[in-house]
Amino acid sequence: MSESETLFGDAHVRRYQETGGEVGHIWRRGTKVLLLTTNGRKTGNATTTPLIYEADDGRYVVVASKGGAPQHPGWYRNLLAHPDVEVQVGTAKMKARARTATGEERARLWKTALQFWPPYADYQKKTEREIPVVVLDPIR
Repeated sequence: MSESETLFGDAHVRRYQETGGEVGHIWRRGTKVLLLTTNGRKTGNATTTPLIYEADDGRYVVVASKGGAPQHPGWYRNLLAHPDVEVQVGTAKMKARARTATGEERARLWKTALQFWPPYADYQKKTEREIPVVVLDPIR
């Protein structure tokens, strides 16, 4: 198992940043990971989270699953309060605006999410909340 495959959480963020995205972008079974930096809804402090993603027509799609926990992850609650975020995808860094997909767009992106990380289906079964699908639109 490569170094990238064994990382996640804070160690993943550190190594991803230390290597400028050379280590940590590709994770288990070829899954791609980006770094999302949000500002705390209460503190305003920046927090960086590694998230599995897929590209969609120049945008990035992430899922606020929290493994099927009953509440949304902190990073998602932060971006609801402060939708302007920073994203690192491999070696590329950018500012983006986050939004929650709804309706037909959400349905389409949820299907895409299940293709890039099938366990999302099991996470959804574990919780009564609809797991949000988040679109990160780069600010050009």
